[in-house]
Amino acid sequence: MSAAARDNASWVLPAGTSGSVGWEVEVTDAREGWQHTGLQVATLSGDDSRALDTGEREVIVVPLSGSVAARVDDAAGGHEIVLAGRESVFAGATDVAYVGRDSRLELAAAGGGRARVALALARVTPGSAPKPPRHLPVADVPIELRGAGVASREVRNFGVPAVLDADSIIACEVITPAGNWSSYPPHKHDEERPGEETALEEIYYFELQTQRGGPSDHAGRPGGNGGDHSAGTTGGGAPRAVAYHRVYGTADRPIDVLAEVRSGDVVLVPHGWHGPSMAPPGYDLYYLNVMAGPGAERAWLICDDPAHGWVRDTWTSQQVDPRLPFGGTR
Repeated sequence: MSAAARDNASWVLPAGTSGSVGWEVEVTDAREGWQHTGLQVATLSGDDSRALDTGEREVIVVPLSGSVAARVDDAAGGHEIVLAGRESVFAGATDVAYVGRDSRLELAAAGGGRARVALALARVTPGSAPKPPRHLPVADVPIELRGAGVASREVRNFGVPAVLDADSIIACEVITPAGNWSSYPPHKHDEERPGEETALEEIYYFELQTQRGGPSDHAGRPGGNGGDHSAGTTGGGAPRAVAYHRVYGTADRPIDVLAEVRSGDVVLVPHGWHGPSMAPPGYDLYYLNVMAGPGAERAWLICDDPAHGWVRDTWTSQQVDPRLPFGGTR
């Protein structure tokens, strides 16, 4: 392993390595060095279901594909929420559900079909009052086209403070078209500096597809690799989509991660500069971000790496990538 990747073993979780019974991915505060955020991903079909007691956590339910039926039981009673979802994360934004602390959450594929769902979790402020469950329709999810040129990306801001009332969690989705860079310029949010920076852990959960017009997988769909990490191509001859992600530290808090990521992989960012996330030509990149931290203010305040922050100024003379947004119109 190269020096630049010496911390991969601690902070990169390849698909199939971080799950538990019923969950393909499970990130909790039981992991050493991890305190504030969590992620769980499951595939549901037929009568299959999953249940979770939120305890001192709050949750955003994010359909990755298919429709999801959620039941929430809290001190106020029972609540039924049906999330329409979407065909895939590349088909467009989705509606989501918020579930507060001290609740029982049960999930199933709506109508007995098939669905994949992610639960974005964050530890709430001790002693905070529970917030009621809510359904955020897809029409209320702001779509931001950020950057320009090859730094163009689409951000779906369903779980940011201006959109969702929550205690500590901040969550969003990012689409990076093939050949583009996102999470760029590299930035950090690991110190409490009022008005300038907030301390937030961050989870990146990745999915990829071969760009439109590229080879299909054996189901005849664009791209997709099922989280398979072996090299080369699928049995049907389609390439396994791949992308890259970088995390590096400061002199006082070193960290070095350089990860080749595929569908179902997770990268954890406990601190440090992170970015870019790189989508090579041929492969579209999706990631779900989950953030929370110890500070009293629920805000995403970042600091660019001074060596690269100047890149933002170049965007004013460039156009946003015309492929964006995915699954929608400007």
